[in-house]
Amino acid sequence: MSKPGIAGFSTRAIHAGQPPDPATGAVTVPIYQTSTFAQEAVGKHRGYDYARTGNPTRAALEQCIAALEGGAHGLAFASGMAAEAAIMQLLKPGDHTVATDDLYGGTYRLFRRVLDPMGLTFAFIDGTDLRALERALMPATRMVWIESPTNPLLKLIDIEAVASMAHQHHALVVVDNTFMTPYFQRPLSLGADIVVHSATKYLGGHSDLIGGTVVLNDGELFERLAFIQNAVGGVPGPMDAWLVLRGLKTLAVRMREHDRNAREVASFLSDHERVRRVFYPGLPDHPQSELARRQMSGCGGMISFELTGGLEPARHVVERTQLFTLAESLGGVESLIELPALMTHASIPAETRQAHGVSDGLIRISVGLEDTADLISDLDRALAQA
Repeated sequence: MSKPGIAGFSTRAIHAGQPPDPATGAVTVPIYQTSTFAQEAVGKHRGYDYARTGNPTRAALEQCIAALEGGAHGLAFASGMAAEAAIMQLLKPGDHTVATDDLYGGTYRLFRRVLDPMGLTFAFIDGTDLRALERALMPATRMVWIESPTNPLLKLIDIEAVASMAHQHHALVVVDNTFMTPYFQRPLSLGADIVVHSATKYLGGHSDLIGGTVVLNDGELFERLAFIQNAVGGVPGPMDAWLVLRGLKTLAVRMREHDRNAREVASFLSDHERVRRVFYPGLPDHPQSELARRQMSGCGGMISFELTGGLEPARHVVERTQLFTLAESLGGVESLIELPALMTHASIPAETRQAHGVSDGLIRISVGLEDTADLISDLDRALAQA
């Protein structure tokens, strides 16, 4: 990516890994819908032999996301969870991981219900407390796993400080950058070793695919992950890879609009009499606003908030919005609303959720690209009916 004219983010999103097709001149990367590739002789091919191992459409996506994250290597997977599972297969039984206690329910389920019984060990801490991290690190710690902002409480983790401390203990630092995308935050530049995304969300941006990506700089680590990617086989099909590539082309303009809309919606919610608390790092009174300015260039489109009255009023709100669709997932052009305790984070035991601050009445919204006045009107009407 050192060629003149492709330094800017949007330019990379449109061109990195995506030259015109040499065979036809097509300006859009073709969808190579094939499972295998003809070989000129035994063991002699043109870079591709079997589509699980590699596919030109997928390769274009892997190059593009690496360029956007400022990394040397990218890998694409069939889902965000497939990407996470591949990363965790770098570890062996007895290895210890420190993770933030406020994190996506699917990640918690993978750690506790799949990997813990297989011999990996975990500690869950408040990632905003560096002293808690220091206490949790032990000789067996091989990985520190963080989200920033966290899901669903939008806590910010000081990635640079965490990376510095973890590296002193020779532990890898993995950052789930799904909420921020490389447009607003680039964890590798802050010291992280591996960045993971659910490409289903903002990278794709249109709620029409499932995918995951991993980006890193270390060549040896990349070779290990690439081997796992091929050996285990959790790879995306060419159509899904192409859809993510299409989404990346408009990532910058979409993220700017998500951010603008979310700031207005968060301001409205923070002034509403029925809202007890709003979680959004873009609000001036957010306790980590200084950290937000330091490691992020925007705050994105995710907001969580609590109502006075708990679960039942919250349930009434999410079932009465008209523009905010009641659904899991996030990051699409359309606005979504959900109850984490009963939906995205239901796999976390209730007592654990509540101990981490995720109340039954917490509402999470993904602010889309509709007109902001319409979104605010929709929420206002639902809050009034609750």
